[in-house]
Amino acid sequence: MDTAVNPHHEHRWLILGVIGLAQLMVVLDATIVNIALPSAQHSLGFSNDSRQWIITAYALSFGGLLLLGGRLGDLFGRKRVFIVGLIGFAGASAIGGLAGSFAVLVGARALQGGFAALLAPAALSLLSTTFSDPKERAKAFGVYGAIAGSGAAVGLLLGGVLTEYLSWRWCLYVNLAFAVPTAIAALRLLHHEVSTDKPRIDIPGALTSSLGLFALVYGFAEAETKSWTAGITIGSLIVAVVLLVSFVVIERRVSHPLLPMRVVVDRARGGSYIAIATVGMGMFGVFLFLTYYLQKNLGFSPVKTGLAFLPLMAILMIAATLGTSMLVPRFGPRPLVSLGLLIAAGGSVMLTRITADSSYGAHVLPGLLLLGLGLGLTMAPAISSATAGVQSEDAGVASAMVSVGQQVGGSVGTALLSSLAAAATTSFVTSHSHTNNLVAHAAVHGYTTAFWWSAAIFGIGAVTCGLLLPTRITAVEIDEAVAPTPVFAH
Repeated sequence: MDTAVNPHHEHRWLILGVIGLAQLMVVLDATIVNIALPSAQHSLGFSNDSRQWIITAYALSFGGLLLLGGRLGDLFGRKRVFIVGLIGFAGASAIGGLAGSFAVLVGARALQGGFAALLAPAALSLLSTTFSDPKERAKAFGVYGAIAGSGAAVGLLLGGVLTEYLSWRWCLYVNLAFAVPTAIAALRLLHHEVSTDKPRIDIPGALTSSLGLFALVYGFAEAETKSWTAGITIGSLIVAVVLLVSFVVIERRVSHPLLPMRVVVDRARGGSYIAIATVGMGMFGVFLFLTYYLQKNLGFSPVKTGLAFLPLMAILMIAATLGTSMLVPRFGPRPLVSLGLLIAAGGSVMLTRITADSSYGAHVLPGLLLLGLGLGLTMAPAISSATAGVQSEDAGVASAMVSVGQQVGGSVGTALLSSLAAAATTSFVTSHSHTNNLVAHAAVHGYTTAFWWSAAIFGIGAVTCGLLLPTRITAVEIDEAVAPTPVFAH
């Protein structure tokens, strides 16, 4: 891209820092509240059955509104939508921190998810239009991929520290420390894009996609807490399928679709979205069960649990930033994504060795290191190729699909693995009723079952992406991905 028509070029690395902070806030908020849940439950007095909604409310509104949020960024300017998302997220976080009741806290989490649906695609599309040089783009997406992959673990660590030393409410207040400075920096560094073409918003597409994704996430959430055969689970999933099929039909016929089919039928982008969803399915399940194992079986405190994930974060960031900046331009995304998912599968298999009497260093750490390496090699090239070659007017919605993959993959994986783990635990209790320390052994059997299934998910994803992804994405395609059509104004 000609730097004369790219007003962000001069400050591109500062802009990367701004976008990285915003992305970190969005991703870590999916897990930061997890460790704070027991304290919040004691403070507000809600039931065990209700507590899942603190997590699910965020995922529902985030996943359901992402495509609309991405398109709003394309239509009204990514700077505007990015800053509105930041300020709204901060306000929702403040409301949640001040919450005096369960209903207010759930409402605040839903608001957070809604503003995150504006913020996340705007951040990624800004990144894709800011970096035009292929080598610099690889480095930038390496950083972004490292943040996207490690943000959940950062949330666990930060949530543990804040809950243990301050209060569960600071797991929400802390977002103001991220959002306010980031918004101020964005006002100074970013330029407003004035689009020369503002098509009407696809209302039928927005309704069917939002409600369809809502029903999908809700159905899997109900499967986790009730059962796969419960009427509400089956009904929600049927509704989700009907609405999402209707969405595809609508998008193929309307003149200004919310999600142009050209965005997803491309092999590079389609394969990348599958890779991102696969990582979400396997990764969030592993984090969930390892958190339980470390606290319930090994007796780790919330802070120590968060620290236990630091090696994963470190190797993930190294693999994402260094590996992809050197390897993606040379080999393309396919070998890295497939290899990364296979390595992550190996890490999950290593975690199946844990027992009720295992140690962290011998039985948990090796699996974490392999997972970090695999996820780092997968996330950055997948995110980069997910937005490569897309037309400028579609950058927002293509970026939104990255977050859709993460959210839907994470929700589906968590529900699926939780159900499988619960069934395995129950079966173990039934068939080993005379085992000493039965509860601990049964719980660990459930965790290892989930890790085996995580390995299978990563393995299937590796094969699928190996078949779909092209060998490489050329510099020309990358240049096309970031070539701007709008004019810019301060």
